[in-house]
Parts: sequence; C-alpha cells; structure tokens
Amino acid sequence: MDRKLQRWALISVSDKSGLRELAEELVNLEIGILTTGGSSKILQDSNIPFTEVSKYTGHPEIMGGRVKTLHPKIHGGEGLAQSGIDRVTGDQMGMLATIINALAIQDALERQGMYARVMSALKVNEVCEDYIRRRATRHLEKGRITIFAAGTGNPYFTTDSAASLRAVEIEADLLIKATRVNGVYSDDPLTNTDAKHYEEISYSDFISMGLKVMDTTSIVMCRDNNLPVRVYDMGIKGALQDIVEGKNVGTLIG
Repeated sequence: MDRKLQRWALISVSDKSGLRELAEELVNLEIGILTTGGSSKILQDSNIPFTEVSKYTGHPEIMGGRVKTLHPKIHGGEGLAQSGIDRVTGDQMGMLATIINALAIQDALERQGMYARVMSALKVNEVCEDYIRRRATRHLEKGRITIFAAGTGNPYFTTDSAASLRAVEIEADLLIKATRVNGVYSDDPLTNTDAKHYEEISYSDFISMGLKVMDTTSIVMCRDNNLPVRVYDMGIKGALQDIVEGKNVGTLIG
C-alpha cells in the first residue's frame, strides 16, 4: 500500500464484529489501514489492503505474546501531523505513549525479579518519577534498571536524540540502538539486497552519507561527546548479551 497517503487509521480491537465493513469504508475514503494480529488476518482473508504496524514502524509488534501498538511513529508528531493534528500536540501524545511503554517494560522486568525505575521527562508523579540526573545516576549505582521515558520532554526532538542526551548525561560507555536490521547499511537492506553492510563507520561518514538508521542530531551529540554507538538487530536472539560481553555485533559508529 502506498505509504505516501496523508491519512491513516490504526485498527486494534478485541471485538472483530463489523471489522470487515469498517475496513471497506476506510478504503473507500482512501484512508490507509494499519493493523496487526487477528485483525490483519481478517483483512487479509477478505483481500482488503492494509499495512502491518511492524512494517510501518520498523519494530516487531508481537512481544511476549501481547500485541504492542503504542509507537511514537504512530502516536507521535510524525504520524499524527499527517492526519491534521498539530505537530506539538502530536509530539506530546507520542511522549505520553513512551511512558505507557516504559511502565509495561518496568512491570515485565519486575516480574522477572529485577529492580526497575521509570523516569519521565514529563511530570507524571502519580505513575513514575521525574527525570533528575543525579537521582538517575543513584538508581544505576544501586543496580536498578533505569528506564527513561517521554523523550526530552520537548516537541520536535526524536527518541534517538533523547537516548543520546540521556546516555551523555549518565556518562554511559556505549549507546545501543536496537532496530530491525543488523547494523548500518549503505541502503535499506530490506528493499535493496545489494546494500553494503558496515562493521564500523565514523560519525563523519555516517552524517555525510546521509544514512537514516539514526537521526543526525543524535549522532552529532554522540560525536561531540565521544560516545560510541552500536546498532544491531533486536530480532537476533542473544545479540544484546553478546554486545554487553564486548562481541562485534551489528555496526559500531564512532
């Protein structure tokens, strides 16, 4: 389906009654459909065009047996602005979506017996802590997994930029970017089988070549603070553990 359509509808429902009729009406209105799970199977069986949420966002949607559809690309400024919502409002909605996701990750970690804290750049005191650099550092010193949510707290800044900022603030040794391809390529390897893979690439070459796996602002911040970046495929089992152990996985930007 043409991804240049200006309007999208995200369908994620437990009650599938009337789903086919709704989808047909959306198609007649030239509104693109994003869906996943059981809804996508119904549309596929009915030959109704749609786009899998994972294809649109670039990240897997079925995680731990549960459907995950809260993603900044859909609920954030980039996606919502296309439907006519004010960009600042859209970015704020996207930041709130990351808080929801962060709470879900915190819960999953705690159920595994780990200690985790969510720290938000937006004030949501009833559900998580405010981000304060010294407090975040203290959590890490005590061995707690610290999850940073709500980006930078400001519109127009991506989650990549927020990750770079937080990594610099806590004096991290490495920033790890999990994505759907195993590192940095000269082109999208999912659409171009001849795309060249880089085991290592400098900050300057990454920027000058206009590579898109991370936004330029975040890479510049890492460059200016000598923070290396490791890009890898989150779908490869054990890859994150290998990176922590110092193995050469994906691409190192530095």
